[in-house]
Amino acid sequence: MTKSGGGIMAWNVFRFCTALRALGSIMMVMVLGIIGLTYYVLVIADYGPALFHGGLESLVSFIVLLLFHSLLVMLLWSYFTTVLTDPGGVPPNWRPSVDEERGDADPLIGLEHGSNFGPNQSSVFGDPANQRMRFCRKCNQFKPPRCHHCSVCRRCILKMDHHCVWVVNCVGALNYKFFLLFLVYTFLETTLVTLSLLRLFIAFFTDGEISGTPGTLVATFITFVLNLSFALSVVGFLIMHISLVLANTTTIEAYEKKIDPKWQYDLGRKKNFEQVFGMDKRYWFIPAYSEDDLKRMPVLQGFEYPTRPELNELQQL
Repeated sequence: MTKSGGGIMAWNVFRFCTALRALGSIMMVMVLGIIGLTYYVLVIADYGPALFHGGLESLVSFIVLLLFHSLLVMLLWSYFTTVLTDPGGVPPNWRPSVDEERGDADPLIGLEHGSNFGPNQSSVFGDPANQRMRFCRKCNQFKPPRCHHCSVCRRCILKMDHHCVWVVNCVGALNYKFFLLFLVYTFLETTLVTLSLLRLFIAFFTDGEISGTPGTLVATFITFVLNLSFALSVVGFLIMHISLVLANTTTIEAYEKKIDPKWQYDLGRKKNFEQVFGMDKRYWFIPAYSEDDLKRMPVLQGFEYPTRPELNELQQL
C-alpha cells in the first residue's frame, strides 16, 4: 500500500515536530550542564581560591566573581522565566472585536458585523487577496493580528517569533522580552568568562605555568572554547533581534515586511522598543513588567497592536 504525497509530508512534519519537542529537553540539560562546568572552572578551580592570595590578585578575583554571579542570576532568571511563561495562546471561540457604531470588525481583521463563518469556509481566510481576514485551519478558529500557528506546540501563538529548542518553548508576545534578556545576559556572561580564562588559554600554547590537575586543565580548555563559541554565535542573533525590535517586527514577519515595505506596526524606534520592554524603565533589564505597564499597555497582552495612522487612512479610502 502506498501513501499519498500529502500523507507522507504530514507524517514527516509530525515526526519532525515530535523530534523538536524531545530535543528541547536535551538542550535544557545541555544549557544547565555548560553552566555547571563553567561555574566549576571559574569559581571553584580558578578565581575562588585566588580570593585568598592577597593583594591585587584577590581584588581582581573578587570583581570577576561578583560580576559572574550577578550575571548568572540574571541569566538563569531570564532563562527560566522564558521557559515557564506561556508565550500567549488564543482563547477558545475567540472572535474579532467589533466596532458597534460603524458595524465593522477591527480593521486588522476586516470582517463584517454579524457575519457568521463556519469551519467549511476557512479557505476564505487564507486567500492572499484578503490578508486582513485571518483564520487558522488547523485550530479551526480566528487568529488575532500577528498571530501564527506553531506546528511544534500545535496551537496558535500570539505575535509568534519562533519556536526555540533552547528554551523548550515558543517565543511569543508574553515572553519575547524575557527571551531577549536571556540573550543579553548570555552574551555578557560568556564574554566575561572568555576574557577571564583567556590568560589560561594562551598559557596552553606558550611556556606559561598552569596549575591544576589534568582534569581541571581539560575542563578549563573546554569551558573557554564553549563560552567563546556561544559569545560569538549569540552576538549575531542578538543584533538581529535588536533590529527586529526597533522595527516592531518578528522573525516570521520579517519576510512579510520585505513584501510590504510600508509596515503598519512600525511606530518609531522608541514606541517599538516600549511595546516589547514596557514604558517603566525600572523594569527594562529584568524579566518582568510593572503593574502600571500591564494596565496601560494592552499591547503587552498580545491581542491589540496600534498601527501607523497614515496607513490606516489609506486602507479606509
